[in-house]
Amino acid sequence: LPQASPALCPCAPGLMHYHQVQRALRALTIPLERLHIMKGHMMQAMRRGLGRHTHSQATLKMLPTYICATPDGTEKGDFLVVELCQSQVRTLLVTLFGDGNLSPQMRHKTFDMPEDIMQGEGEALFDFIAQCLSQFLADTNSSLDHLPLGFVFPFSCRQTELKKAELISWSKGFSCRDVEGKDVVQLLQSAINKQELSHVEVVALMNDTVGTMMTCSTEGRPCEVALVADKGSNCCFMAEAHLVETAEETSGRMCINTEWGRFGDDGILSDILTTYDECVDEESSSPGEKRFEKMVGSLYLGEIARHVLFSLATEKALLTGSSVDVLREKGVLTTHQVLEIINNEEGMALTKRALEALGLQPNELDCSRVQQICRAVVSRAATLYATGLAAVLSYMCQSRDMDQLLVNVGVDGELYQGHTRFEEILQSVTKLLAPECVATLLPSRDGSGRGAAMVTAVAVRLEAQRREVAELLAPLRLKHEDLVQVQALMRQEMELGLNQETHANASVRMLPTYVCHTPDGTELGEFLALDLGGTNFRVLVVHVTKDGIRMASEIYAIPTAIMQGTGEALFDHIIDCIMDFQEKQDLMTHTLPLGFTFSFPCQQVGLDKALLLTWTKGFSASGCVGKDVVQLLREAAERKHHAGLKVVALVNDTVGTMMSCGYEDPKCEIGLIVGTGTNACYMEEMRNVGTVEGDEGRMCINMEWGAFGDNGCLDHIFTSFDRVVDDQTINPGKQRFEKLISGMYLGEIVRHILLAMADKELLFHGNPSPKLYTKDIFKTKFLSTIELNGLALRQIRQILQDLELNASFEDSVLMREVCHTVSMRAAQLCAAGMAAVVEKMRENRGLDKLSVTVGVDGTLYKLHPNFSHCLQKTLRDLAPNCIVSFMPSEDGSGKGAALVAAVACRATGP
Repeated sequence: LPQASPALCPCAPGLMHYHQVQRALRALTIPLERLHIMKGHMMQAMRRGLGRHTHSQATLKMLPTYICATPDGTEKGDFLVVELCQSQVRTLLVTLFGDGNLSPQMRHKTFDMPEDIMQGEGEALFDFIAQCLSQFLADTNSSLDHLPLGFVFPFSCRQTELKKAELISWSKGFSCRDVEGKDVVQLLQSAINKQELSHVEVVALMNDTVGTMMTCSTEGRPCEVALVADKGSNCCFMAEAHLVETAEETSGRMCINTEWGRFGDDGILSDILTTYDECVDEESSSPGEKRFEKMVGSLYLGEIARHVLFSLATEKALLTGSSVDVLREKGVLTTHQVLEIINNEEGMALTKRALEALGLQPNELDCSRVQQICRAVVSRAATLYATGLAAVLSYMCQSRDMDQLLVNVGVDGELYQGHTRFEEILQSVTKLLAPECVATLLPSRDGSGRGAAMVTAVAVRLEAQRREVAELLAPLRLKHEDLVQVQALMRQEMELGLNQETHANASVRMLPTYVCHTPDGTELGEFLALDLGGTNFRVLVVHVTKDGIRMASEIYAIPTAIMQGTGEALFDHIIDCIMDFQEKQDLMTHTLPLGFTFSFPCQQVGLDKALLLTWTKGFSASGCVGKDVVQLLREAAERKHHAGLKVVALVNDTVGTMMSCGYEDPKCEIGLIVGTGTNACYMEEMRNVGTVEGDEGRMCINMEWGAFGDNGCLDHIFTSFDRVVDDQTINPGKQRFEKLISGMYLGEIVRHILLAMADKELLFHGNPSPKLYTKDIFKTKFLSTIELNGLALRQIRQILQDLELNASFEDSVLMREVCHTVSMRAAQLCAAGMAAVVEKMRENRGLDKLSVTVGVDGTLYKLHPNFSHCLQKTLRDLAPNCIVSFMPSEDGSGKGAALVAAVACRATGP
């Protein structure tokens, strides 16, 4: 057999060298499955970094930047920037023209910093920066009255406001004394003031990653993520503020500086760290720290490549004809050289020259393998960057409850700019790891300079907007003394309503209900209940037993034609429905006591006799106002030949709510409704009820407090928005307290505020949708949805879509603030009214402390996420001597009406 060629022999040196090189290349290649695992670990680390209780142990610090908005293109004016670089101070004056930030005018100057300042006194450092600013402004002949300044400070800080940050530790060769733990913004401002630059105000502090994100945002193209692939490595993104537990801000979004260079410091990356990475780490100034950054930062990639080459050369896999001791020296191969080797078409020649410059004698195969190794080192870095980016994007998508995230990513740094395939790898691997996210990479233009100016400009724009918004909403934001005054006015109107002589002119009618007892648990039997209070009404049969209450019911509609027709037609329709229900329940032969919940203002002159004062809620049936409602129902029963109707009590839904809860809790002596309308009732001492004879015992008083203020006593808290809403109702000047509180009106108040803000160009770029001009288009349930779900969820987007609003995220934040302001005012006013009630009850009974339960019903109270909490907190503040519990009612208008009938039967029984 012919002798085998050395190149093909299994033990041939060339083949052995090939396997050694391939082994090194495989060590630098991370399988896709492992990247998925790493992405999951990074997302977990992000959540720990954002958590209040887990932040201190997290490897990703997820630092709040207090930047809560990106540029919208309307920013204009002059903005000063000062950037502290490695050994320089860079100053810029940026002029924005409100043209989408497409053509800013920039003037800049760089000052070299003496080395002794970098390690000297902190005061000297900041004085030097201020002197540079003074010189720069003198050179530019700036004569502006006010110059907002953005400070780029690339060191680890604990930031508590946009313009307040304490230095945690120096790095990058700085070690100035007496600065760590102090507010660097204040130190700079003090130094600026010493230079008599009183017109220069530091309004924002940031790092270069945030600047990268901001400089990539232009009109119609917000950028919400930034990636810096430079000597160091970092990423920032706009997170949902309510998830940032380390900051007090809970509304909208906030830019988070991930500081992801420290990812892996807990050992989570140990299985992908190579021996080359370990060597680089050991030689660094901070062994064991910033493990992720040391795999991807351009400060380290040349070093990784050097260790791979030295290892292979030691194994005689390459450079066999050379002494390779030079490769032991740190810094002999730079990342810049590595990028040139893999990028340039003349890469082989550049490789040969670079190696020969080190005194090495490479052959053609050596040069080829060195190229492969350099390419593998940089490609691994790009892959790891993509994995980190995929973790950030997937986290954003999940936290915003989105099926797909479309986002712009600003990118900057030596690697991104210097490696032709970096962007290609970054995009392809990110797409593999986060297929639900579509990221568009945008190259940054001077992120630390122009971007810092953008941060400053946005801060100035938002501050001006906040002032205008605060001024517009100020009349709706009630102070404690305002609420104390409302409480006193309610008490005054209550006294007038109870007094026989002043009752007729009181805005709070304080109507006797003739309900003199609450349930005591001895009630038994079967009762019918009728609940009429809106476009639908219910008929119920209620079985009260020793074991509790069972109910059956049916809902019937009232057509608009009947609501607005004759009284006879309305009550005939009601009797028809009662008879239908009794037939279905096999009760036609039974004569059961009936409790009638009639949720319209009445003057009650007996438990089963009440005169309708006025229709509300869209009813206008003729021939009813001033008539006895129970008698109208009985006359309809006679016309329909229904003899088995025994109405024993008429109540409104507020009294029914109190009675329903009173069956469960004997301390329940107050009823409250806060839904489409609002009202309250409570047990008053008979001696105080001047409109009914008798002084013994107590009687439930139906306050009809919705009309509180109809006499003008609340005019001072009525805003222009309230007046517009009132004017557009079917009963202008009536039910004015109700129009500040109840669900029927809050959406309309919000709608008019939004229109006013759009008119001032605070919302929707001054262009609200035509739909927003439609009365009642903004439903009160929208307030609950917006305040409950935050701003990123699909429910909010659906509301905006339904209203045809082209709203930015900042618009959504502002809408939420408006909704919160309106609903909180409603809760506070409700609490002021309730404080008047409980304090009167306490004084009536001569108690130092009153303990009482309020039975409460209504969609606003039950469904709004913050209303009940605000109501209870405000009530505690206004009535500190009263311990008030709130019990949500279960079917007060149905079950409660039956219980009024049951109590009435108990009281008149043998």
